Amino acid sequence: MKARYRISNIGVKLGFRVATLLVVLCGGYLIFEVGRLQANYSIVDAFLEKEALYGVIQELEDEVAAFERQLILLETERTLNQEAYTLVEADLEELRRKIQEQWEEIAFYRGILSPDGGQHGLRVKDLKLTKGNEDRHYNVRLVLMQGMHDRHVVGEVDLSLAGAQDGAAMTYKFKELLPVDGNSKWLFAFKYFQDFDRELVLPKGFKPEKVNIQVISKTKSVASVKESFDWFAGAG
Repeated sequence: MKARYRISNIGVKLGFRVATLLVVLCGGYLIFEVGRLQANYSIVDAFLEKEALYGVIQELEDEVAAFERQLILLETERTLNQEAYTLVEADLEELRRKIQEQWEEIAFYRGILSPDGGQHGLRVKDLKLTKGNEDRHYNVRLVLMQGMHDRHVVGEVDLSLAGAQDGAAMTYKFKELLPVDGNSKWLFAFKYFQDFDRELVLPKGFKPEKVNIQVISKTKSVASVKESFDWFAGAG
C-alpha cells in the first residue's frame, strides 16, 4: 500500500514539475512576444508584409512570362517577314531589356526576403549614381535594408563626397551638395527595406572620388553602419 502511495506521489510531483516547466516556457515566450511588440514587431504584420513582397515577385514573374511570349511572337514575325526586320529587331531589343530589368527586380526582392548569409543589422543594399539634366547635377538612388526583419528601425542617413578641389583634397557634406530647394534631412523608417532618390549638385572644380555613407540608427540594439564607395566612372 505504501509502495502504491509512493508511486502515486512521484507521479503527482512529476506532473507538477512538467506543468511548472510548461508555464515557465509559455511565460518566457509571452515576455519575448511583448518585447517584440514593444519594438513594433508583430507576427501578423510581418507575415502580411512578407506575403506582399512575395506577391510583388509573382507579379514580376508573370510580367516576364508575358514578355517572353511576346518575344517568341516577334521572333516568328521577323522570320516570316523580312521586310519588317528592322522594326521587329528594335521591338525585340526593347523586350529583352524589359525582361532583364524584371529579373533584376525579382533578384532584388528575393534578396530582401532572404538576406545573404543571414547577416544581421543595417546595410546599404544598393547605390546608384546617374547624371542629371543639368551640368554638375547627379541623381542618387540609395537602398537600405536590414538583415533580420525582427523590428522597425528608424534613423537618418549622412552622405559626404571626398575628392579633389582644384588639386587639393576636399570633402563636402551632404548639406553642401544640395540644390537650392533641397532638404538637408535624410530620415528613414522601415522594417524590410527603403529606397531613396536624392539630387546632388557638385561644386565647380570638384572631382569626386569617394561616396561616404553613414546610416545612423536611432533604434536600440540596431547598430549604425558606415560604408564607402568609389565614385562611379559612369557618373562622370
